[in-house]
Amino acid sequence: MLFTVLNIISTWAIPFLLLVIPLYGYLKKVPVYESFVEGAEEGFTTAVKIIPFLVGMMVAISVFRASGAMDYLSRALTPLTTLLDAPSEVLPLAIMRPLSGSGVLGMATELMRTFGPDSFIGRLASVMQGTTDTTFFVLTVYFGAVGIKKYRYAIVTGLTADITGFIASIYICNLLFR
Repeated sequence: MLFTVLNIISTWAIPFLLLVIPLYGYLKKVPVYESFVEGAEEGFTTAVKIIPFLVGMMVAISVFRASGAMDYLSRALTPLTTLLDAPSEVLPLAIMRPLSGSGVLGMATELMRTFGPDSFIGRLASVMQGTTDTTFFVLTVYFGAVGIKKYRYAIVTGLTADITGFIASIYICNLLFR
């Protein structure tokens, strides 16, 4: 019963919002189409502004991986994963997650292809995807787009949240799946 209700809600949520929001705006005498076009123009302008930051971030990630620095860092941190009772195969995913969402998605897909989605490593990779964020990507692109230059506290906060999410992922997966 609950599954059926949730299925109906998930099927109709977006069409409902696409109908209700413009209707609400129309009833409030908001020029709906003009507001939409204005917002789309602002979105395009923002997209053009963030392109240099995005390119810089992608180059930095490529250099990090191609130089072998990620492999070296993974090997250096292997004792830590052993201490945390985590497989070392997920360590590159944990290192790259603050940098790139799409890169980590590819890594997680490869882990699942190798070990299976129902394996401990596959489940841990999935949970890590949901409990951590692309901290440096967010800071570079979004903070750069709005012109924020001093974001050292945001870096500390974001990386602390990523480390906490990584440790929580290991704890929860060990608790539930081992």
